[in-house]
Amino acid sequence: MMNDKPALKLKRLQEMTVKGKRALVRVDYNVPMKGAKIEDNARIRETLKTLEHLINEGAKIVLIAHLGRPKGKPEPKYSLKPVAAELGRLLKKPVAFAEDCVGPAAEKAVAALKPGDVLLLENLRFHAEEEANDAAFAKALAKNGDLFIQDAFGALHRAHASTAGVTKHLPGAIGFLVQRELEFLDRVIGNPQRPFLAIIGGAKVSDKLAVLEKLCERVDSLLIGGAMAYTFLAAQGINIGKSLLEKDQIDAAKAIIEKAYNKKVECLLPADHVTVKEIKADAETKVTQAMSIPPDMIGVDIGPHTIEFFQEHIAKAQTIFWNGPMGIFEMPAFAAGSEAVAKAMAEATGKGATTIVGGGTASPSSRRPASPAR
Repeated sequence: MMNDKPALKLKRLQEMTVKGKRALVRVDYNVPMKGAKIEDNARIRETLKTLEHLINEGAKIVLIAHLGRPKGKPEPKYSLKPVAAELGRLLKKPVAFAEDCVGPAAEKAVAALKPGDVLLLENLRFHAEEEANDAAFAKALAKNGDLFIQDAFGALHRAHASTAGVTKHLPGAIGFLVQRELEFLDRVIGNPQRPFLAIIGGAKVSDKLAVLEKLCERVDSLLIGGAMAYTFLAAQGINIGKSLLEKDQIDAAKAIIEKAYNKKVECLLPADHVTVKEIKADAETKVTQAMSIPPDMIGVDIGPHTIEFFQEHIAKAQTIFWNGPMGIFEMPAFAAGSEAVAKAMAEATGKGATTIVGGGTASPSSRRPASPAR
């Protein structure tokens, strides 16, 4: 999508013969939960077109998904059982549920399927092997299907067993949701209205390095916030106090800054910061008067001056891509930067700009779909 080479031709679901076959479908059901109640079923609804096609074509549908971060072991609060009930309500037909995603429980439930039936397996992340992209676990997952359908747009970037490993064992295709989102991104990012602005935040430079390198070839301006900004500041010799620093990424940050300069891309870092001595919800905050952070302080959000010039750039842009928060937004005292960017993005959309918001959050209680806003 951000590559000058011809796009890879991906097989589409509608090009596959699925009648009577077990379709193993990776979906993104990492929905926001409050207890056992689903607060927003948007991610479930977005998969209905793919599922209805498979049902109408007589496939035996086996759904795999994750919810939250259960740290590689079963945790009842992260069970997908409530999701199965909600999906059944939306499809207006029963959705079976298996207590595990591999092994005897899964195999028995899969064996009982008839054409048009739908089964949801338990949370993939109840097994540490999922995020480790373990080869044996991927092979065990693949035993549940005759073909693989990727329809989890929000998980495409993860090299996990259910997204990368399983493709080595089954013929596959992309579902209607992934088709729609990839076509939109190809159209917008391949030929954007300008100015084209990217806002990148989050904790780690290492997580966003490839994205930053590609963006430098596409955008007119690049705004960097969140904890990753401290590594970029350190790369320029600016004091960052006790803020999060990826020492092994300093050279990479320097290379991004240099590439932006060579490509005539405006690369902007926070001009001021909200800081604390200790990261806790009721910590006393202080706003720095410059880019540097005192030795005993920790940066937790972008400051008011940075918010102001970020907003100015957003208001002038015609295409805006945002990935990653500006601070520790899970704590209200450190959420002002992220909230201000979100508000500015909404205002830009209202004035006709194309806005794309990608990424997730640390917990399913606050997570929202990573679909483009249009």
